[in-house]
Amino acid sequence: MPTPPRAVLFDLDGTLVDSAPDLCNAVNRVLADLGRPPVALSRLRQVVSKGGRAMLAVALPDLDDAAREARLAPFLAYYGEALANDSVAFDGVDELLAALDARGIAWGIVTNKPEGLARGVVEGFGWTARCKVLVGGDTLPTRKPDPEPLLFACTQLGIAPGDAIYVGDDQRDIEAARAAGMPSVAALWGYREPHEDPSQWGADHAFDGAAGLLASDLLPP
Repeated sequence: MPTPPRAVLFDLDGTLVDSAPDLCNAVNRVLADLGRPPVALSRLRQVVSKGGRAMLAVALPDLDDAAREARLAPFLAYYGEALANDSVAFDGVDELLAALDARGIAWGIVTNKPEGLARGVVEGFGWTARCKVLVGGDTLPTRKPDPEPLLFACTQLGIAPGDAIYVGDDQRDIEAARAAGMPSVAALWGYREPHEDPSQWGADHAFDGAAGLLASDLLPP
């Protein structure tokens, strides 16, 4: 049995939280401002983990990069007004986090979402006191796939990178963990496009659901 981790770090969107509904609502407010019809949630879900620019590219494919960039700030502002209205934790996440708490294993979040928005989501789910570290996409000068956010989180927790596990649903998550010297878990329940193959990411482990991670021998009973 592997040595139990001292901490488990998670990506946020697509790993802990199904935030696609609230993000889609924000995109559709941008579209309404432009006099355009709404985009279907099913069209946006696959790229949520890629961030706001990727979602706007799906919703506004006819605009050039500069025109879409001009809509990023309104999109983020709209999203900031309703961070956890329709978002839900993925199946098994509440049980996984409760088990980590009960077993004395710290958990935290390392996301490319702006830190202020990420903190709003965490607050909306009532996790603020339980989440031991939160690193956003603008906390440091770099973000994933750069390993620095993960290394910074470990420094904040007072542990070595090898004493943590990182769980994420995007290739950038796995690349960041590998560069940080941290065991990685691919969250196969998250967001990805049809052409993406998680088996090619090089993750140390992969699970179809949070319950699978909880039941695995990566965590102590």
